[in-house]
Amino acid sequence: MYNKLYMPLKLDDIDLALLESLIKDGRKSFRQISREIKVSTPTVKTRYERLVNVGLIKAVTLDLDLGKLETKTSMRLDHIRYKATKSHPIKLDKGMLVKLSCNYCKGPVHGKPSILKFANFERFFCCTSCKSLYNEKHKGRIEALH
Repeated sequence: MYNKLYMPLKLDDIDLALLESLIKDGRKSFRQISREIKVSTPTVKTRYERLVNVGLIKAVTLDLDLGKLETKTSMRLDHIRYKATKSHPIKLDKGMLVKLSCNYCKGPVHGKPSILKFANFERFFCCTSCKSLYNEKHKGRIEALH
């Protein structure tokens, strides 16, 4: 019950396929991913942008073949990568929910978020007041992007 209140964005098969494709190789183009997961390129781009906007995709990272480097360099880069990622294996499942936090007050978004769309961006808010305050604060930038 706690998760349903706090995490309103549900991942579907397309989201999961996109994430799995990027996990395998983050260098792929949207076109390559669309062919692989059998959806249109605009769909892949839209879904990717949505996952970035909600904060699930934070970065596409570099994966080096450290065996191709001399030992000292390899050990140093491996240590840096370990400190930077501290990766934990995660299993992606259909229906997983993504936690959203308000783009204005940074508090949790319970239930259905209030959404502000402009250009290729979506911003999520816990209430219409936060949405209005954000819109007023960033009015110039938002208008410039339209």
